[in-house]
Amino acid sequence: MCDIRYNSNNRDDDSSEPWWCCMTEDSCQCAITTPPCHRRMMRTPTIRTCLKVGIFFCIAFLLFLANLESCTTSVNGGDITKVALRRQTQEVHTQTNSADLQQQEDCMASLSEQEERHSAEVTALRSQINSLKLELQKHTEKVEQLEEPNRSKDGKFQEADQSDLVNFIQQQMAKIDVRRTVHDEYEVVPFMSLTSKLVYAVQTDLSRKPAERPKGDKKEDLVEAVYFAIDVLKAQSSAKELSIEHFVDGIFKNDRTIGTYYDFIFKDPNHNYYHKIELLRPFSPLQKLRTHVVETSRVLVNIIIPLSGRIDKFRTFIERFQSVCLDNQIRVFLTVVYFGEEGLDEIKNLLKYLEDTYSFHEYRVVSLLESFSRGRGLQEGVYSWDGPDVLMFFCDVDVAFNKEFIEHCRYHTVPGRTVYYPIVFSLYNPNIVYSSMENTPPENNQFHVHRDTGFWRDFGFGMTCQYRSDFLSIKGFDLDIHGWGGEDLHLYRKYLQSDLNVVRVTDPGIFHSYHPKECNTDLTPEQYRMCIGSKAMTEASHSQLGMLAFKDTINMTLFKMGQPPRPGNEGHRKR
Repeated sequence: MCDIRYNSNNRDDDSSEPWWCCMTEDSCQCAITTPPCHRRMMRTPTIRTCLKVGIFFCIAFLLFLANLESCTTSVNGGDITKVALRRQTQEVHTQTNSADLQQQEDCMASLSEQEERHSAEVTALRSQINSLKLELQKHTEKVEQLEEPNRSKDGKFQEADQSDLVNFIQQQMAKIDVRRTVHDEYEVVPFMSLTSKLVYAVQTDLSRKPAERPKGDKKEDLVEAVYFAIDVLKAQSSAKELSIEHFVDGIFKNDRTIGTYYDFIFKDPNHNYYHKIELLRPFSPLQKLRTHVVETSRVLVNIIIPLSGRIDKFRTFIERFQSVCLDNQIRVFLTVVYFGEEGLDEIKNLLKYLEDTYSFHEYRVVSLLESFSRGRGLQEGVYSWDGPDVLMFFCDVDVAFNKEFIEHCRYHTVPGRTVYYPIVFSLYNPNIVYSSMENTPPENNQFHVHRDTGFWRDFGFGMTCQYRSDFLSIKGFDLDIHGWGGEDLHLYRKYLQSDLNVVRVTDPGIFHSYHPKECNTDLTPEQYRMCIGSKAMTEASHSQLGMLAFKDTINMTLFKMGQPPRPGNEGHRKR
């Protein structure tokens, strides 16, 4: 048996290796190296050692098994997650496909609906094109009367293109400025005047109203024309603020061979002048003819009045003259041509009153010692003017006008181009018109355009505005005509047959006051018939004359019915 002992403290050397001593029965050996007995013990492990190793291996195996189960569970869990993700992905794809299919169906339905709508629009456009072709064919046939049409070899009419329509419109517009010969007053188509509310026309409809509000297609026509004029003026002038509120008035007429001609006046919103625009509807869209600025404030109007006696009427005229012209500071000149000596001083005194009250010196009195002749008096008034060319207004002492008429006279009369012949509204006999009233209203309150108060004197040509140069160019009045009427119509026909255009239009700013008309038996038969016809027209309306004619019958019938009789009218009531 070997007893191993370690002793590292009693060694004499510095070695850190342990030394050993092996004692046997025979001897004892000590050395620093590994003892032989120790080597034998290590080669033969003990049971304890084996148990320890076994336990260690068991524990390691158990740990390995646990490890293996965890890995397997992890792998299985990953597979389940992948399957779940795959299912969710498939569901998402399924939902996406469903949404795409629904969107595609909606798109197809929308496209189908648009296709149907476009198809309907195409059909409507084709129908409109066919209609336009028919209209174009009609217009081309009308052009055929003016120039040789284009025809094919077989003689059939070739379909016109857009350029033909443009040429036709240009031809229609050119007709406006072409002077057409008018043989007499029956061929003249008068203008109609309009304001922002009413239209004044000679050719009225069944209502027989001299002033009425336009309705239906008449209203649409005028409204479109006025707004078209506003757009044109705003586009080409500095009046960018121009609107319907600046519309003053206008005139228009229908020419059956050309179209509708319009002449509108607008007040400039920022300056003291007017905008004048002429339009034409030549069976097609409106076309602008011309525009220019009309500054009426500088235009002097020479009012010429022939007079013989009738001082009271002249006094009334002077009162209106000062309220219309002098109070409004309108630039006018007054020429009074007086026949005879009786009453001449009173005429001069009335004018001297204007001179003293208003410092009005722009007047002249021409005295003629001869019998009265309206044409002679007006011609002498024209010759008495010694200044430059002037605008003249031939007036009568029975005529009342307002400041708007003076403006009409100014911007409707152009030297060398146009003369203005207003259609005057003539008042009926106030004793008949207001017979049902207790008192007849004052004359200044009778100036209303109404079918029961008066009528358009469409066969009267005495009131006119023209420039002196134009009057002299046509040789003026025929002085061989004496007495009532005739000279005015002769002058009017001279203008119709000249190169000047006559603006014949109803004017709501000028009135002819009623006065009893006496027809002298010394007149020629034609003059006498004209005088009697004028006398009958100026008394009352058709219905009012009928009531007078059947007055006794009406009163007798009312008496039998127990009703009071209609108020009488013997014509002796004072106004």
